[in-house]
Amino acid sequence: MEKTKWIDVKGNHDTFNVPSLENVRNYYRKYSAWHKDGSFHYVHSTPFGKYSFICVDATLTPGPKRPYNFFGILNANQMQELSTLSTESHDSNHTIWFGHYPTSAIISPYPGIRTAMRSATAYLCGHFHTAGGLMPVLHTQHRDGTLELELGDWKKNRKYRILAFDHDLFSFADLTFEEWPVVLITNPKSFLYSSSAHEPLQRILHSTHIRVLAFSPSPIKFVKVTIDDVELGDAVHVSGPLYVLKWDPQTYHLGFHKINVTVQDASGKCGTRLHTFAMEDNLWLGFDLLPSWLLLTDHYIWFRVVFVLMVLVQIALLVIFRCLRKPTLEGPPNKRMWTSLSLHILSKTNLFYYSFQLLSLYTVLGPWFIGEIIDGHMGFCFSFGVIVDGHFFEGSITFFVGILQVLFFNLPLMAYVCWCLMLRCKGHSFSSHLRNVTLYQVVPIHLIMTALFCWQVFSCYFLLKTYGIVSFFFSPLRTWIVMLTLLLLYRTWRMRSATLSAFIVKMKNYQSSE
Repeated sequence: MEKTKWIDVKGNHDTFNVPSLENVRNYYRKYSAWHKDGSFHYVHSTPFGKYSFICVDATLTPGPKRPYNFFGILNANQMQELSTLSTESHDSNHTIWFGHYPTSAIISPYPGIRTAMRSATAYLCGHFHTAGGLMPVLHTQHRDGTLELELGDWKKNRKYRILAFDHDLFSFADLTFEEWPVVLITNPKSFLYSSSAHEPLQRILHSTHIRVLAFSPSPIKFVKVTIDDVELGDAVHVSGPLYVLKWDPQTYHLGFHKINVTVQDASGKCGTRLHTFAMEDNLWLGFDLLPSWLLLTDHYIWFRVVFVLMVLVQIALLVIFRCLRKPTLEGPPNKRMWTSLSLHILSKTNLFYYSFQLLSLYTVLGPWFIGEIIDGHMGFCFSFGVIVDGHFFEGSITFFVGILQVLFFNLPLMAYVCWCLMLRCKGHSFSSHLRNVTLYQVVPIHLIMTALFCWQVFSCYFLLKTYGIVSFFFSPLRTWIVMLTLLLLYRTWRMRSATLSAFIVKMKNYQSSE
């Protein structure tokens, strides 16, 4: 603390199960270097200008338990505060925004968080943990030229980042702790991470030296520079980590070029840094599609859309088959005919029809459960949000949980009941279909439904362990549905054959009367 200026910001893990900022469980207030809640503006002053750092604190207060504390939320007042901080930074050489959440995981009122930070050179974030290692490089660029740079976690992966401004050209390197030497090329900077809206890129063309920062616990032995596979020589040490090499940038003023710097220290360890640079403005180099989609898409919006569409499809399917009067029964029996017939029976049997309609509507309207969203604080969880201690948090990850519920239980359960009804239409009982139907046709279906049912039961156990015993008994979407499932399956296999036969005869009469 005596040698280094520390500025830090809370993340969702800092607010798990934290009822208030004053609570003893708010460890950030006690252990952070900044000792401040909320967004703030720090200005780093140098003889050659000022550099602003704006913190975006989108954590929830109070902080629910997981998993309903995954997205950050900014209200109108917080957005206004950030706009004010942005205005204050306009006289700085550069502005760096930073926060725990990527912009795709922040819910904010119109015009949105990306518009608020449009004057920033870069936004630094974490939270996604490189998508569990599947996407080790999560970088992209906003329409206004602001870079969004996610960085993997320090706790497990020991990731850290070095930033540098060289004549107001922004460069950075994402690194792993104790991997030496560390190399950062500051001039010429990477074209992929360039922004003419925020940087004086023409300075590269008029520069006199290639500049490299090289760090190592051991003395640096050499810094070798290569451009387009042509070795230019060894950079000369100036001071501290800075090494320079004279060059003629006019030689490279057309097209793309690759610069490669290799550093070796006295211990024999080598580090390299390679990137593409260019002097022209009319060239284009794009970021990978998947990281850009992950960082630039407002995921809570498509969660909502997919969730609502899935529920509407299930409701519409039930309504359509309940209203249809003439199922297609012509010709020899086939899978399509039996499927249609089973859907007709399910939709026209009040117990099944109203049970599945109620399940669909309740999944949307809730509440899913009532329990201790925060220890000692009761709350309600809906698809459209969480209510706890007088606060309402807009739905985000709740919609994703709803998608999983519909996709892996509600719809499969309806399909499974239809399939069982089809077997009943063929004259089978539960025991007879296991004897008379080929096992490889029925056993996998039973096993899949059993696995999904076990997942539903486990979710009840998760509620009990996470949100308390009240949530276990007052959970219509978890515990009560387990009971409903057992009831529906019992009635499916115990429904009298005469009832099914009458239904089939009735359907055929509709067809013949035409």
